Amino acid sequence: MPDKIVVAGVSVDTRHWIGGRRVASGDTFTDSSPIDGSTIGEIARGGPAEAEAAVAAAREAFPAWAATPRAERARLLHAIADGVEKRLEELAIVETTDNGALLRSHRRGVMPRVAHNFRFFADWLLKLAHDDFDTRGHRNHVAWDPAGPSVLITPWNAPLMLATWKVAPALAAGNTVVLKPAEWSPLTASLLADIATEAGLPAGVLNVVQGYGSEIGDALTSHPDVRRISFTGSVPTARRIARSAAANLTPLSLELGGKSPLLVFADADLDLAVDLAVEQYDNAGQVCLAATRILVEEPVAEEFTRRFVERATALKQGDPRDEATGIGPTIHPRQLEKIDGFVRRALAAGARAVIGGHRNDGQDNDGQYYTPTLLTDVAQDAEIVQEEVFGPVLTLQTFTTEEGAVRLANDTRFGLAATLATGDPERAERVTARLVAGTVWVNCFFVRDLQAPFGGARHSGVGREGGTWSFDFYCDVKNTVTAPKGWQDHG
Repeated sequence: MPDKIVVAGVSVDTRHWIGGRRVASGDTFTDSSPIDGSTIGEIARGGPAEAEAAVAAAREAFPAWAATPRAERARLLHAIADGVEKRLEELAIVETTDNGALLRSHRRGVMPRVAHNFRFFADWLLKLAHDDFDTRGHRNHVAWDPAGPSVLITPWNAPLMLATWKVAPALAAGNTVVLKPAEWSPLTASLLADIATEAGLPAGVLNVVQGYGSEIGDALTSHPDVRRISFTGSVPTARRIARSAAANLTPLSLELGGKSPLLVFADADLDLAVDLAVEQYDNAGQVCLAATRILVEEPVAEEFTRRFVERATALKQGDPRDEATGIGPTIHPRQLEKIDGFVRRALAAGARAVIGGHRNDGQDNDGQYYTPTLLTDVAQDAEIVQEEVFGPVLTLQTFTTEEGAVRLANDTRFGLAATLATGDPERAERVTARLVAGTVWVNCFFVRDLQAPFGGARHSGVGREGGTWSFDFYCDVKNTVTAPKGWQDHG
């Protein structure tokens, strides 16, 4: 196995990064591009031995990193952000090749956000504080103590952005990190290790290991020296991680996707509502926050559908490196089969495909492409309404009352997000108060500030990250109570 591969002109190391050095494995797994199905390269496939080495490196590096002054940790995080910005074009083209998301989105939004993740948590660290408070003359002082080695397991749909959403606050908090990227899109995590090293991050503070969850993931999440686990992915995998972590009572942060609604009321700006609905096809629908259940008030449903179809069918599907492309491929053949299975079963159960409903097997598409799909005539208890598809598949249902809209919106086991389109501020306030969701957007979508809490309700997750919530998770929050005259009077 070659130690390095060249991806769109960029050299990427295929080995793990453990304790400040590259480490090979005896086994490999194949990484392929969803754009055309071609093999990108063979990637080091870790197991229990690599997991043990990575946790040991993180454990060894932890005391010194935890003792590093806040200002120095912040400086190093800013240096990593500088490195990301310096290599932004390389990161963008490698990630597009690896996971199929639009190149223009990586250039203009995703990779700049990666750098911002490091800058934000570096700056937040320096102002992290709680005012001292008094209890019968006793002074209470709150501090955030680094917790220890942290295992971060990240998904394939936005690999580097979602990885650094975890890595940045964990490092800022003073924890050391073992990052395991998804095996379907591991490449930019390897580049991040290079960038962090060039920025001066000490050996062992950030470790990157690659492989399958059943082989290396279980060894990481069950390790007794791991102090925090943060995972973004599916509910079944989260259950497995929770069982694995239970023996050590390792605290977990879980973000598990959703089946979010978009509620369109008759008083909404209909063009805006259509824009919001079509936006749900972003990244080929492979977005945990996507509002895949469109709920439209009866009087405007026909006009909404007409405008939606006009807009959605104008999307060009194809090579994500093409500036004109509006929707790219699905990440992997297995995911494409899963999406197609959902739709075929829905159609067999009586659903109607207003647009799409099949693979896009055109001559220009040699990868994994599924047509943007909108299904109507679906029952509320149907699989296609209740289960996360994670592809460019939306359903449309109608409602006649505000009460009915809320009932439909909340009637799944998920609760990650919700989007609301209305021209009535009072209605917006009433409805959002009743929606079960970690985030609600009113007349907008995907506006995220890193100081806001992020997470889901029900099966969409456990815990919140963002701003101080991230430090609350990655730290042991300690309160010190001092007597009025100090400890010396009690000697």
